[in-house]
Amino acid sequence: MKTNGARILESLGIPFELREYEVDPEDLSAITVANKIGMPPEQVYKTLLTSGGPGIHVFAVIPGDAELDFKKLAEAEMVSLKEVQPLTGYIRGGVTIFGAKKAFPVFIDETIELFDQISVSAGTRGTQLILSPADYIRAAREHCPQAETADLVKSVAPAQDAAKYNTYSEEGQAQ
Repeated sequence: MKTNGARILESLGIPFELREYEVDPEDLSAITVANKIGMPPEQVYKTLLTSGGPGIHVFAVIPGDAELDFKKLAEAEMVSLKEVQPLTGYIRGGVTIFGAKKAFPVFIDETIELFDQISVSAGTRGTQLILSPADYIRAAREHCPQAETADLVKSVAPAQDAAKYNTYSEEGQAQ
């Protein structure tokens, strides 16, 4: 299926893969999408539309397993779901920076550069674009008035982070 995202990448000569999956309208989470397309959640980036006040909108592109830290995005807040489609032309679960009604500034979480490939919505539910982070950033800069990488996600609390990496000996003691 050709989508706005695919057309724009083609027009820029950027290689990509379209990966389709079955949509569950009750579960549009990036983690579910990651499972369906066979990629780790941290490589499936979700595109969020935020507002910094009346008439000020910014796309935030963050890993599927992360949460946006609004303080890092100049105290922005999420746009209500009822405003997303009128502002972007896309519905929840299909939002992309490519081909939106207006080319809002884009802030991409800096972790994007850690991977060989990432996935983003192609502009419709059930279709993802798979491409290199460098190509995504290049396309964003070509297509949007401002596109840059930044630290955008909430940090994991040290205790939670440590617990995630603890290993246990045969006696059941944390090492």
